[in-house]
Amino acid sequence: MITNFKGKTAVLTGAGSGFGLECARIGAKLGMNLVLADVQQDALDKAAAEMQAAGAQVLAFRLDVSKASEVEALGLAVQQRFGAPHFVFNNAGVGAGGLIWESSAKDWEWVIGVNLMGVAHGLRVFTPMMLEAAKKDPAYQGHIVNTASMAGLLNAPNMGIYNASKHAVVSMSETLYQDLALVTDQISASVLCPFFVSTGISQSHRNRPADSVQDQLTKSQLIGQAMSDKAVGSGKVSAADVAQKVFDAIAANQFYIYSHPKAIGSVQTRLEDIMLARNPTSPFSHKPELGVELKRALRAD
Repeated sequence: MITNFKGKTAVLTGAGSGFGLECARIGAKLGMNLVLADVQQDALDKAAAEMQAAGAQVLAFRLDVSKASEVEALGLAVQQRFGAPHFVFNNAGVGAGGLIWESSAKDWEWVIGVNLMGVAHGLRVFTPMMLEAAKKDPAYQGHIVNTASMAGLLNAPNMGIYNASKHAVVSMSETLYQDLALVTDQISASVLCPFFVSTGISQSHRNRPADSVQDQLTKSQLIGQAMSDKAVGSGKVSAADVAQKVFDAIAANQFYIYSHPKAIGSVQTRLEDIMLARNPTSPFSHKPELGVELKRALRAD
């Protein structure tokens, strides 16, 4: 947990939009040093200019989190400029839909590379730096937040790769929390599990590497994209609301961070399915018309 953010350093991936950008705005108001990392250069430049205008010390770094060497280079740059960070937000993520068997090898490599390996590289690079700082300074406080999703606790159909990657992030985060507790009382962790919030996630293909872009999307992938656009675009909770929840959770040492606490009822149903060895409950049981619509669209010629 961190009780006083002033003068502390935050490393934020996916800082050019969504939760990363909103956390940077809060960090700037709290007097933090900001390390902004994003794969999209124009969005990164804009965010860096905004935070500098707000009076923050800023290190902007163009970063593809799926590449180990780039995250390692970020770690060195942070160490040289600010020393060990206090808040690391492994937040960069991409979305992809479609029936699970229709996902190409390139789809898997891209989504797993960013959503899962991006978090893994962040943990591998920054946790040792933080532990070293804690060892040297009994007053040091650190916190790591990984962005997963409600898709890491549920398994909505037509979202296979995304679900798999986000379940992995929840598992990694729970393990990180337990592993940190074994070795230090000065650093802890949280996992952010947002539901549909208006961010750029539904348009993540804008940053897909050129050599990974598909020539043509399948019908299920097009349907998944349309459903994602609609759900994310109509989100009632803002990215700024969620960013505030992140800072509140860090201060309170709260592990699970939810944007939509009411959605947890669906998680309870899933866990009951597991405990009772019951076949998976339809995710559309509360809104059957959505299931009917999706089934009709997928089965249409």
